[in-house]
Amino acid sequence: MKTGLKLSSMQILAIGFALFIIIGGVLLSLPIASRDGQSIPFLNGLFTSTSATCVTGLALYDTYTQFTLFGQIVILLLIQTGGLGFMIVAIMLSLILGRRIGLRERKVLMQSVSALKLGGVVKLTKKVFILTICFELMGAAILSIRFIPQFGAARGIWYALFHSISSFCNAGFDLLGRIEPFGSLTPYVGDALVNITVMVLIVIGGLGFFIWDDVTQNKHHFSKYHLHSKLMITATGVLIVGGAILFYVFEKSHTMADMGVGERILASMFASITPRTAGFSTVQVGEMSSGGTLLTMVLMLIGAGPGSTGGGMKVTTVLVLILAVVSRAKNREDMNIFKRRLDGSLLHSAATSASIYLLFTLVGSLILSAQGMSVTDTVFEAVSGIGTIGLTTGVTPGLSVVSRIVVMLLMFAGRVGSLSVATVMMTRRARSQAAVKYVSERIILG
Repeated sequence: MKTGLKLSSMQILAIGFALFIIIGGVLLSLPIASRDGQSIPFLNGLFTSTSATCVTGLALYDTYTQFTLFGQIVILLLIQTGGLGFMIVAIMLSLILGRRIGLRERKVLMQSVSALKLGGVVKLTKKVFILTICFELMGAAILSIRFIPQFGAARGIWYALFHSISSFCNAGFDLLGRIEPFGSLTPYVGDALVNITVMVLIVIGGLGFFIWDDVTQNKHHFSKYHLHSKLMITATGVLIVGGAILFYVFEKSHTMADMGVGERILASMFASITPRTAGFSTVQVGEMSSGGTLLTMVLMLIGAGPGSTGGGMKVTTVLVLILAVVSRAKNREDMNIFKRRLDGSLLHSAATSASIYLLFTLVGSLILSAQGMSVTDTVFEAVSGIGTIGLTTGVTPGLSVVSRIVVMLLMFAGRVGSLSVATVMMTRRARSQAAVKYVSERIILG
């Protein structure tokens, strides 16, 4: 990781992800990766690689019908690397090889896992890696109960492992095109075992690595958790339950009209969880009501937790903005929650991150709309891309070349972090230049 260039941790992460995407694009473009033995266009291979590495799930091809076992393995490796973060994978390989982890690697790793402090970051990485393998194997074991009788032993185990990793990493790729191409999990809309397993994996993966460490240390003692863990767990619960209730109401006469009460509750819970960056679906997203579509976009914008396998603006970012509004409405300066006061600098960071995120989304939507897409499809695709969700109204396979490039850039920005991408793009001024402070003056705000 030593280099003559003075790269920041954000720049190293961005470049690392980009290299993985390019390598994946090359491999997926090889004839051996496609069932018909023909190479797919490199841009399409790059799009698929970007979607897998950025754990998004937007697909130009149905994964099962297009890609061979080799192609599927490449996609799964990209998903696993992208979900954990390439730095975690690189550090674990270094540890296995007995290589010493330097201060610079630790700083990049701290950025990758969103740790609060540098101390103990390697230990946290080891725990994250071990827990990830355990969660994914447990998920695969449970899913195999359903898939082995349906597809046979070898294929059933492979399907169970693939969907467990894809679920835990919030990727949204599936191999169920064998049943219905581009159908995602719709054939299992009423299957409690598949639905609950996938939902639990999605939620655990989306909470964040820091929370896993907190929970394993303090077990069920919620009062001992760090404030970040308390906020994430509470907000996640509210979003899941609140979203499920709204989906039940919005879709009762639409995509869930032919379902019984139990199946509708299951589908509503799944519809509430999956937009927060998983990308799977048990109902046809393109057939949702206006309310259901809008709610899905809102949940996609919010996303998962920082330092997790998911994307989006991040739950804590949105929560800080909400707390700031509430405090301002009460004419208070401090943002208080759980008998703690949040540092005022968090508001500046949250507002900056959210503004850049929304700006990227707006620019992406405008470019996509110029390609002839409807407003709903345009915004939905842009939000799904930058949020690394993978849900689509069905327009992804028909995207133009320009639209594919735009969506790829949105997925990349969403996974690496919109603020990180903006930082990498900006030219840094020399440290020797003195900072200039101008005379302050007030302006009128609304």
